[in-house]
Amino acid sequence: MISTSISEAFEVVIGLECHAQLHTRSKMFCRCSTDYSGGDPNTHVCPVCMGMPGVLPVINAQAVEFTIMTGLALNCEIPERAKFDRKNYPYPDLMKGYQVSEYDQPLCRNGFVDVEVEGKKTRIRVNRVHLEEDTARLLHRSDPSGGDGYSLLDINRAGMPLMEIVTEPDARSPEEAVAYLMKLRQTLRYLGVSDADMEAGNFRCEPNLSLRPRGSKEFGSKVELKNLNSFRAALRGMQFEVERQAKILSEGGRVLSETRGWREDIQETASQRSKEQAHDYRYFPEPDLPPIIVSREQVAELKQRLPELPESRKARFIDEYGLTEYEANLLTESRARAEFFEAALYAEESPSPERVRERAKPICNWLLGDLGKLLNQEGIEINESRVLPAQLSAFVGLIEGGKISGTAGKQVIEEMFKTGKDAETIVAEKGLGQIQDSSVIEEAVAKVLAANPGPVADYRGGKVAALNMLVGQVMKETRGRANAAQVQELLRSQLDTAL
Repeated sequence: MISTSISEAFEVVIGLECHAQLHTRSKMFCRCSTDYSGGDPNTHVCPVCMGMPGVLPVINAQAVEFTIMTGLALNCEIPERAKFDRKNYPYPDLMKGYQVSEYDQPLCRNGFVDVEVEGKKTRIRVNRVHLEEDTARLLHRSDPSGGDGYSLLDINRAGMPLMEIVTEPDARSPEEAVAYLMKLRQTLRYLGVSDADMEAGNFRCEPNLSLRPRGSKEFGSKVELKNLNSFRAALRGMQFEVERQAKILSEGGRVLSETRGWREDIQETASQRSKEQAHDYRYFPEPDLPPIIVSREQVAELKQRLPELPESRKARFIDEYGLTEYEANLLTESRARAEFFEAALYAEESPSPERVRERAKPICNWLLGDLGKLLNQEGIEINESRVLPAQLSAFVGLIEGGKISGTAGKQVIEEMFKTGKDAETIVAEKGLGQIQDSSVIEEAVAKVLAANPGPVADYRGGKVAALNMLVGQVMKETRGRANAAQVQELLRSQLDTAL
């Protein structure tokens, strides 16, 4: 968090540029496969993405559709005409000496994303969403014999369809900026247009950050941050930059407009180069590509294809199923989790609305609780789970019907997760069905009371919490097969009678 002295003296101003590689089968302007991860360098290439003279690019229609869908999800306007431009700059990872991008006529413009941090809601305006091609990748090395540095060029990434989302400078803290990044990633994943994985490099963000005296209307000199490969790095990088710029300005200095890289090893930003302006790139229309004409019918058709987005789905979960905002937030965090939940909820044949609402809480609790814990331990997503939605539904049905206890249920769900077997099969194999004979439970209660004089004395001495320990011991004695409520009732009866 920003210190009080800095927040009182200065206002933080942050705009964000984000790049997301699109989940298409081929590259932006050629037929090369986008599935190059793990492959040998320079094997997913052709004359087009290598920048050979005389070759002609062809626009990837799927990439255009994905970009328009993203714009619609971000509340953007979709103009009827867009065009590609050449962005000229000399750099080793750009073989042609220019990048094909969109400059003054992007596919999407004038959108917004609403975020909330510590109860305060902020609207982050989206200036534009446009398409471009990715660059090649430079790999920096050191010669082990002489220590001299050198760089290798891997062209596999060159020409990947890259979507850039640019905001207005509306974020007023690093925390708001990261909240926007997280919501943007969630949206891209819901749409299925990008993996949006920062650590894998297919989702990159460059915040532009400046400070100005509180109350001032003029922007300060902005610094662009790079090398942010996680939300944690983005937060810490921006927090450091706020502190650095505040110190310079407080001492009467001037902040240079430059590009700085985040150094994870020392937790600081370091200067890389002076900040370029648009005229430095000498933009001009791409002569080898026609303009993109977007009909209103195409926009309407793409809008129909949008999935239910997180905000509306969260509101529906609260309204239809009676879930808390916290539960709905967790369930809608990913599209896969939300869809798994609803598939489990409707696994029964033709359930009534009342039945669906009745089952929402227990299914939610097991999905977010025990099953979620097992998924985290194995480091996999819900769509990779060996427990299927219908199996979770049937499992919860066994608990609801008194066939197994909640304690035994924990053993059952673990075995389901390991083997993929149905709950009923596991219950039968391991003898975990709930004990129906009350005399068996009474015998276990008597045994536990005799073996635990200390907790018995504590309870009789007024320590009510000791009862929970005794309940746990009975459940252990019955291998989780007893009904916990019945156990508690029998224990109270025995203990209170003896008082």
